[in-house]
Amino acid sequence: MSDKITLSVIKADVGGYVGHVSVHEDLMARARQMLAQQGPDILVDWKVMAVGDDLILVLTHRNGEENASVHELAWDVFMSCTEVAKELKLYGAGQDLLADSFSGNVKGMGPGVAEMEFVERPAEPIVVFGADKTEPGAWNLPLYKMFADPFSTAGLVIDPKMHKGFTFEVHDLQDSKRVFFNCPEEIYDMLVFIGAPGRYCIKSVTSRTIDEQAASSSTQKLSKLAGRYVGKDDPVCIVRCQSGLPAVGEVLEPFANPHLVSGWMRGSHSGPLMPVSFADATPTRFDGPPRVIAAGFQLAHGKLVGPYDFFADKSYDKARAVAIDIAGYMRTMGPFEPHRLHLDEMEYTTLPEVMDKLKDRFEPI
Repeated sequence: MSDKITLSVIKADVGGYVGHVSVHEDLMARARQMLAQQGPDILVDWKVMAVGDDLILVLTHRNGEENASVHELAWDVFMSCTEVAKELKLYGAGQDLLADSFSGNVKGMGPGVAEMEFVERPAEPIVVFGADKTEPGAWNLPLYKMFADPFSTAGLVIDPKMHKGFTFEVHDLQDSKRVFFNCPEEIYDMLVFIGAPGRYCIKSVTSRTIDEQAASSSTQKLSKLAGRYVGKDDPVCIVRCQSGLPAVGEVLEPFANPHLVSGWMRGSHSGPLMPVSFADATPTRFDGPPRVIAAGFQLAHGKLVGPYDFFADKSYDKARAVAIDIAGYMRTMGPFEPHRLHLDEMEYTTLPEVMDKLKDRFEPI
């Protein structure tokens, strides 16, 4: 048996209760029932979670990343939960499932996936982040602050195991390419790209000193059909902590200052990413504002000890208040940019129909 453990976090929106607000308990129960039936050859441990209307499966196993059996299991869970959602007439039942049958890997089929394979350390603290009503690029600023900003992560200055910095893997979602940046020396080059989170996303982060992968995120953007995005991007992210990697408090610190992300109502607006407890991950104001949860786990022999609800901490009350104020300000702009996204970034838009209707009325200036 491999000494390595694989942590797979796989999420999908398979039906919202009510509207886009939350995941119905019956869907959670169906997911738990199916995962509980799996033997140790497939799973070591599992947890079922939710953020907004997204169902999240947190799985540990010894089968490596992109394992067909594990991915097929997740797909089957989502398909079965979709049937429950249809029975309950939940909104958007199965909306993140873009295929009729499994084809070897859930990537590109709708669900978001973040995975990491590693040898479990003597102490293995992990934070699993889940966000709703936003896109994969929402992790760019927090991951930059965790692993490249000494004003946020003191360990970059005072921890000898962190002083050499980290390597960032950045994906170009438009052209399906990737590039690696060694930081701190290439920070300015990297910022040129990750400052455009709608196209360039941080996929993973690796320590340059201890050669340990520290973070992995879901960077899958869903299919664009007839000029429109199908489904949601709502991303997940895994971050390992301590012992040459950022401390838990350093990993959570970036979310104390809400930043603007794309998504929100109809996937077509900018709004603040608000850190919330598990219980408050229920976006209702204009289907928002966008929410993020932080689930803490201690990994012990592949078992998930947790989750611990980090953002239930009262010290994030000010961040929530600021996010609410920002949300109110952005809403005053209604259908005008920058509250509404640029037309080519909007998930749901009438632009093709309107342009076709008015094409004969446009004339040279």
